[in-house]
Amino acid sequence: MAYQKVEVKKPLPLIVLPYISVIAFFGLWEMAVRTGFIPDTLLAAPSTVVQTFVDKLSNINPDGATLGQHAWTSIQEAFIGYGLSLLVGIPLGLFMGWFKVVEGLCRPIFELIRPIPPIAWIPLTVFWFGIGLTGKVFIIWIAGIVPCVINSWVGVRMTNPTLIQMARTYGASDWQIFKQLCIPSALPMVFGALQLALTYCWTNLVGAELLAADSGLGYLITMGGRVARPDIIVLGMICVGISGAIIGFIIDEIEKKLLAGIRR
Repeated sequence: MAYQKVEVKKPLPLIVLPYISVIAFFGLWEMAVRTGFIPDTLLAAPSTVVQTFVDKLSNINPDGATLGQHAWTSIQEAFIGYGLSLLVGIPLGLFMGWFKVVEGLCRPIFELIRPIPPIAWIPLTVFWFGIGLTGKVFIIWIAGIVPCVINSWVGVRMTNPTLIQMARTYGASDWQIFKQLCIPSALPMVFGALQLALTYCWTNLVGAELLAADSGLGYLITMGGRVARPDIIVLGMICVGISGAIIGFIIDEIEKKLLAGIRR
């Protein structure tokens, strides 16, 4: 018997309400700065930020690069570090979750490193790699690998023990059980790690650029503070938020399509 999905339409006020709240927020912000309630030396008005955005598309002053160049630098660094964290963290977590030898060898080291904030690695990273691409990729990799390992490890450990015992009864080897039962069982947790790792990587990228960089959105924010330009600081912060949201949306869509393909 086929069931037809019924879509429930939201009332018009519920559809409009989020847009009203956003407009009201920016309107109050603009009014607070324009009336002098908040000095423009402390916070730039939204209209000023928009003007700065248009100007920074082609103007390299005062930080030595256009907005597009800063954004491309940050995205490039983020994706390299993010990709490396997935490439290393997910297989490591899966193997730690099933093979006791791997867990015994790797987990003590991982538990020692895991509580250390990635930002704490910056001084050593500057000594090792300087303030270029390699150093920031290392910081991002350190940040992203933690949720990848934990989620993958937990996903394997959550495999139904009844299915494992049944597979053993029918003569399946440890490798066959790992490949055909544990990995598929862990996939929802692994996909959850994609979003968590992205958040960790993007946040720590900005932190690394704030402290040690010569380009990127975090560096743009730092330079805005050095030259006392709140409009540049706010522009950098907004670009960080929008870029992270867009990347997160893309990963979410990829995750949905991959899970849908697996379920078929």
